Amino acid sequence: MKVFLFPGSFDPFTSGHRDIAKRASKMCDKLVVAIMHNDVKHPFFTVEERVEMARKSLEKYDNIEVIAKDGLLVDLFRELNCSSVVRGIRSESDFRYETEMFAANRLLESTYDVVLLPCRADLSFTSSSIVREVGHYGGDISKMVPSEIHDFVATSLKKGRT
Repeated sequence: MKVFLFPGSFDPFTSGHRDIAKRASKMCDKLVVAIMHNDVKHPFFTVEERVEMARKSLEKYDNIEVIAKDGLLVDLFRELNCSSVVRGIRSESDFRYETEMFAANRLLESTYDVVLLPCRADLSFTSSSIVREVGHYGGDISKMVPSEIHDFVATSLKKGRT
């Protein structure tokens, strides 16, 4: 069975994330979307909220599973016996970053491989940080996040966290 891993912080899960997951799921038997904990980032949404947003956004895809995980990506890659990691590419800088990450992870795990998928042009400038900023000020994020989670994301961002 060919298992692909799509890791990220997904804070929040965006329409771009869903597009990459949908496209990647057609290339494998099972796609695991992993909500990864990153000590460097300070997420707005809790891990539980991010898992729930991803699950709601992807529930119609039978071969996609959503999990939360701490630790090194290569450890999860080994644990799930993955064929490849999936990463979305929005720009040249994303490409450079992802190829550097590939090289580093390949040093840790010789079977580590990556599939880089370019984002759709209409979603290439959408990022979780842009969604958070626009939503915080009450802007329209309806084209930036899946409809299944729009109200939750918009309300949460507008009220903010204390």
